[in-house]
Amino acid sequence: MENAERLLHGRGQLTGGAESIAIDWYASHLLFTFYSEVSDDDVNTLVDAVADQFRQWQMPIQAVLCQRRYLKGAPVECLHGEVSQPLWVTEHDLQYKVNLLNHQNHGLFLDMAEGRKWVLEHAKARSVLNLFSYTCGFSVAALAGGADSVVNLDMSKGSLSVGKQNHVKNDLHGARFLGHDLFNSWGKLKRFGPYGLIIVDPPSFQGSSFTLDKHYPKVIRRLSSLAEEGADILLCLNAPEKDSEYLTAMVEKGAPDLSFVQRLPNPAAFADRFPEKALKVLHYRYGS
Repeated sequence: MENAERLLHGRGQLTGGAESIAIDWYASHLLFTFYSEVSDDDVNTLVDAVADQFRQWQMPIQAVLCQRRYLKGAPVECLHGEVSQPLWVTEHDLQYKVNLLNHQNHGLFLDMAEGRKWVLEHAKARSVLNLFSYTCGFSVAALAGGADSVVNLDMSKGSLSVGKQNHVKNDLHGARFLGHDLFNSWGKLKRFGPYGLIIVDPPSFQGSSFTLDKHYPKVIRRLSSLAEEGADILLCLNAPEKDSEYLTAMVEKGAPDLSFVQRLPNPAAFADRFPEKALKVLHYRYGS
């Protein structure tokens, strides 16, 4: 078992009867996430069954947490044990800080593990632009893979602060951290470019600051002005209601000089009965 991974992906609708449940493992911490209403008795029954399996595997559990995403604020409760603060997890020999008591996202999106691996393997000697960088997982992977430099941009200075800690923890240098609104920062990004690898991983919805229909096309139209000849571009989309054709049509209209290369796979643990509802990471190339 890896240090951080999904154990049960009920939302993939391949687990019969557990469609609203996810179970994740973070360095001896078990996190149960519920997306629809569940009773305390049912939570306890499930937790006891999983914990018993771990005892059979002789794998110690430091803490068990429950998050109810169907409630306002998505509260997290520690049911057993004590949560490590800070908690560092390892993926591809790199360390990332996570906070399982955060009410929404915990600092590392497990379904993007294959995307980070691809960047680790393809960033060597490149200048990298990481848009909507969150806690800068792609930046850590890029620099570990030999990137010359990385520019991380995100409006959340708190997320960028965690990103800086991730770089320090892995003894990585060569990253910039810009806590700016992307749509007011094109000039600054161009000055740091052009880029040989661009990653665009936006939120599906972030109030008035970002909506897919309004803002993603604006980003795509700017990519050619930021990319060097032959640059690789990863466009990410994690909205179940939008399929990959939604994104490819946007590229065909707004950036016809980008050529589709492939769709990156998701981790096997995130297998989905309806792949178009799962995370979509599309690889494009600029120019010849």
